[in-house]
Parts: sequence; structure tokens; C-alpha cells
Amino acid sequence: MKILILSPHTDDAELGCGGSIIKFIEERHKILWIVFSAAEESLPKNLPKDTLKKEFLRVVESLGLKEKNYRIYNFKVRYLDDHRQEILENLIRIREEFKPKVVFGPSLNDFHQDHQVVANEMIRAFKTMSSIICYELPWNHVTFNTQLFVKLKKEHIIKKCEMLKNYKSQLAKEKAYFSEEFIQGLAKTRGIQCNSECAEAFEVIRWMV
Repeated sequence: MKILILSPHTDDAELGCGGSIIKFIEERHKILWIVFSAAEESLPKNLPKDTLKKEFLRVVESLGLKEKNYRIYNFKVRYLDDHRQEILENLIRIREEFKPKVVFGPSLNDFHQDHQVVANEMIRAFKTMSSIICYELPWNHVTFNTQLFVKLKKEHIIKKCEMLKNYKSQLAKEKAYFSEEFIQGLAKTRGIQCNSECAEAFEVIRWMV
């Protein structure tokens, strides 16, 4: 199955559906992972501008993904709204080239402006072609409807935590949602809701059978 992962910035998809990505790779699904911004402007001035890009490349390398499995665009962080049409056109090209069965992206209920842009353009591009699933980033949500669960093993979440350790620039900020305690706790909570050791939760925009 062809699965498209849309990440407004480096680290968003890893946080929202990193365990599921690991499981999909194990199951040998075809993955295409799109990052729209390496968030250069959000980095401390003492760090090189390509820090987050390099950290993302370490993530995909750790997962065994090849260059054909990912793309990084250079849209300016917090200004994706200025480039809606270009983002939509890129997604339409990806739709025609890759023809994904399922698309994962941020929630419509995510209040980060860049996440809202990607969520809306994702729906415009794929609404008649693919199943559209939104991943969970609780710190950014006004509300979140847990309509679908991907059942995971504890090992998937351990690997997710290890994967996120590649983002040393973000770990240095001591963000609570990067902590292993939070990631494992949320995965266990979602697992309890679907009778699984662990899980990640998603909203369903469209489900094509």
C-alpha cells in the first residue's frame, strides 16, 4: 500500500504518527514523506540554519528510508499561508506521481497556522482520491476526535523515542512533549482505548474502501 506522510515541519509527523510510520515500514508499505519547512528561522542563532534538516535526514536514515522516500521543501516557517497555492500544486503533482492509498497529515483542529495550511491543502488535493487521516499533536489541538487507532507494540514506541532523540536541537529546549514519559504515556492511554499494548490515535476525514 502507498502511504503519504505530510509534515508541516521537521518532527511533526514523527511526534504525531512516528510509531505508525515504524510499523508501516516493518510491513513493507511504500512510504513517501513530505516536509514543507525545515524551520530554519525558529532555530537559536548559534545553530547552523540546516540543523533541523540534518536531524530529519538522520531520522529517515535510522528508519532505512532512501532519498526517493522523502522530500524537503524550503517554505519559511510560520508563513506557509503565503504559499497556499504553491503547496496545493505540489500536492497535486505528488497525487498524480505517487497515487497514495492513504494520506496522513495534521488535524483541521490544530491551531498552528502552518499546520492548518497543510491540513486544508491536503484535503483539497486528495479529497476524491485517497483516504485522509489526521495525526494527533495534543499540545496544538482545541479538540481531537479519536476515530481511528493504529495498534502498536511497546517496541514501536521505544523506537519512536529513539528516533526523536535525533532532534537534539529540540531536546535542548526541554519541550514536555518530547519527553519519553509523555510519549509513552500517551501511547499507553491510546492503547487502553483500543485493547492494545500501545497505539496512536487519528481523526478520519475520508476513508476510501
